[in-house]
Amino acid sequence: MQADERAPQVADRMPAASQAMELQPRAGAAARPHIAVLGAGPAGVAAAWQLARRGLARVTVLEACDAPGGNAGSFELEGVYCDYGSHRLHPVVERRILRDLRELLGDELLLRQRRGLIRLGGRWIRFPLRPFDLAAKLPPRFLLGVMLDAARRFVPGGNHQPETFASVLRRGLGDTICREFYFPYGRKIWGVEPDALDAAAARRRVSAGTVGRMLRKVAGQLPGLRSAMAGKFYYPRRGYGQISDALHAAAVREGAEFRFGARVTAIERQANGVACVRFEQGGCEQRLSADSVWSTLPLNFTLRCVQPAAPPEVLAAASRLRFRGMLLIYLVLAQPRFGDADAYYFPEPDIPITRLSEPKNYSGADAPRHCTVLCAELPCDSQDMLWQQDDASLGRSVCQWIRAAGLPLADTVRRVETRRLPHAYPIYDVGYAQHQRRVEEWLGGIEGLVLLGRQGLFAHDNIHHTLATAYAAADCLGADGCFDRRRWGECLERFQDHVVED
Repeated sequence: MQADERAPQVADRMPAASQAMELQPRAGAAARPHIAVLGAGPAGVAAAWQLARRGLARVTVLEACDAPGGNAGSFELEGVYCDYGSHRLHPVVERRILRDLRELLGDELLLRQRRGLIRLGGRWIRFPLRPFDLAAKLPPRFLLGVMLDAARRFVPGGNHQPETFASVLRRGLGDTICREFYFPYGRKIWGVEPDALDAAAARRRVSAGTVGRMLRKVAGQLPGLRSAMAGKFYYPRRGYGQISDALHAAAVREGAEFRFGARVTAIERQANGVACVRFEQGGCEQRLSADSVWSTLPLNFTLRCVQPAAPPEVLAAASRLRFRGMLLIYLVLAQPRFGDADAYYFPEPDIPITRLSEPKNYSGADAPRHCTVLCAELPCDSQDMLWQQDDASLGRSVCQWIRAAGLPLADTVRRVETRRLPHAYPIYDVGYAQHQRRVEEWLGGIEGLVLLGRQGLFAHDNIHHTLATAYAAADCLGADGCFDRRRWGECLERFQDHVVED
């Protein structure tokens, strides 16, 4: 099966402007600006809906794929709704966003209880962590190590080395938790050593970054201390992509235009402002005039699209911003269900996958009765040998890894399919922030260009954060068509405090 390229790649050579067909926006209220939104992932469709719903702009969305959703989309496999990996809508989502999604999805938006498992020291432990499991199921060696690490925190010592992902977590959690869980898991996700990752990766990716925070989260599972929403999440009945589908349909009803199969090749600027977007669709190069361009595409890709091109030092900074790819392997099993857990987490280095999920357990669906699907997440890049392997070989490897972890996988695999996501996680290499800042400062000088969403902001965020950026961007566009850059800057500062929900 062909790779599912959820983010477009830069064209080797841009066609001459004179060869492109001019595409004018649909007729509408002349006073409203025309905004081209690049990408129809959650941020793109939410921004399009908010702009059209509030009557702030005429909107055209360009998407390289044939459906909305991006990396948070869904598809059907043997009657089972499958996502591109494991996705949840966490209860901490902004109230106005949750209210809108409830109105759009109605009874299709379910409230579900999390039932995950983490493998530590050869034992499976429930996730979110619970006090009983910590006391009864954690390996004694692991518990002893954690207690010794906690005692060492009171021993004075100096460390004047630059902060990294490794140093922040060692100081907050101790060597045992880092060695047994976070470091091997991080190596698999980002493909680099913990000491080579910036400290921001720890602050933004690990919500329980200290023993105290971790214990508070565990205590929150106790009766009497447990909140009504503890360990719960929202999930659409027909897969996570149903959120983007609903936002897309709502945007269309409000007059937004979507052009699927449209691969962006250039963002043209004139007099330091955006002029139009060039894209390929159906083998034809086209140009879309726009007053503003809102890009949810990967930050470094957006920069390379701008014509005339950025200065060499800015292009060099963009080349230093990297994304980690994700290979998703789906096993169709000839049985109604594999297990009770919705997701299994694998920190051990000898098992290459990071997570295994069963989509039917996210929605609680019973149908179809003849099969279920497992989705294995394997972080890797397009140059890796695994990326090039065929579906059958990848399926056999995943089966071996599942059995090696002690999970009861019978010989009932009837089908294997794969999806490849080139831009799954931003990699926070040490020093990445200065490169990101240089790129964003140069792009910020282009009037009418706005960056938003997970990939556009180079942010390792949850979907509720991504949706928040779309709503905030729409808030910054006034009724007079002017975008409030100062207010948007304040929003971006707040977004720096986003921490991924585990």
